[in-house]
Amino acid sequence: MAVELWETLKDSITAYTGLAPTTFFTLVALALAFYYVVSELFGSPDNRHQQRPRDFEEQQPLPPPVQLGEISGEELKQYDGSDSKKPLLMAIKGQIYDVSQSRMFYGPGGPYALFAGKDASRALAKMSFEEKDLTGDISGLGPFELEALQDWEYKFMSKYVKVGTVKEIVPVSDGASNDESVESTNPETKPAEAVASESAKPSEDGPSGSVAAETVDKTDGDVDKKD
Repeated sequence: MAVELWETLKDSITAYTGLAPTTFFTLVALALAFYYVVSELFGSPDNRHQQRPRDFEEQQPLPPPVQLGEISGEELKQYDGSDSKKPLLMAIKGQIYDVSQSRMFYGPGGPYALFAGKDASRALAKMSFEEKDLTGDISGLGPFELEALQDWEYKFMSKYVKVGTVKEIVPVSDGASNDESVESTNPETKPAEAVASESAKPSEDGPSGSVAAETVDKTDGDVDKKD
């Protein structure tokens, strides 16, 4: 049945076109290829204009990283990717890195977007996405967590550019200042050395009691010799 249909088709092609079947199918293939090329070159202008800006945005080079120096944690929050004109920054162990080239991961909507604009050392060490772990405090971490954090740091050092450091805020303890104020405001409290020096200092009003007794004994002895 299939052979009869093929023979009938060949006879029809030869009868209506005057061409051999192989020649006919070759011309059909060339016509389809020509149509495809022409449609790509002279297609709809709207489609071409929509695709070119998208390709341009994807291929647009990133600006060079800007060195920020030492900034505070509050200033670092300004670089969380919410402002597209600012670089996308992230810190590990107090070192700030420009992660703008990985905006798909650390930018808004990315899987690690909550780490951007913060020192996320503790969260990376614990692989935690909780808000309480988004801090640079790594005290109390175990050896495996510290090793994981070290791996993250090596990765960032090899892939991204360091642009600054996070300013450390050292809390001032009130204990030392309170002790100093107590000593300065209590005039009755005197150092032990001062008390000892005052007790050893001779009286300015006259000789001490032992010296006066010796003088009286010598006077009585002279009087007895004369008698």
